[in-house]
Amino acid sequence: QVQLVESGGGSVQAGGSLQLSCAASRYMDVDRMMGWLRQAPGKEREGVAALYTGGGSIYIANSVEGRFTISLDKAKNTVNLQMNDLKPEDTAMYYCAAGPPFRGGSDYASLRPELFGVSGQGTQVTVSS
Repeated sequence: QVQLVESGGGSVQAGGSLQLSCAASRYMDVDRMMGWLRQAPGKEREGVAALYTGGGSIYIANSVEGRFTISLDKAKNTVNLQMNDLKPEDTAMYYCAAGPPFRGGSDYASLRPELFGVSGQGTQVTVSS
């Protein structure tokens, strides 16, 4: 049973900010890649950001670099996505995702969704112009 629970989505105007949070205690038992994916209507799912919970690797998609930040709160067992300067093209369902145990490395720089084994139910982000 997948236990990744996203929260923090909502509707904002362009230029606004949101912080998404993913409760992921079940996946903090060992080091692994944790990330955020998104899927807009009519489009394929794409990777947005990822990090290795053991430290050292953070990957951000070119489309959001400089605006989005991914972070890990080990005390709370959450993976967070701070989204600033939001644009209408950021409108999508956002999913938290977990990779296999102890797998990381440069392969994840591509942020390909299939590299992550599981994802949550998602939280909707809508940005109006």
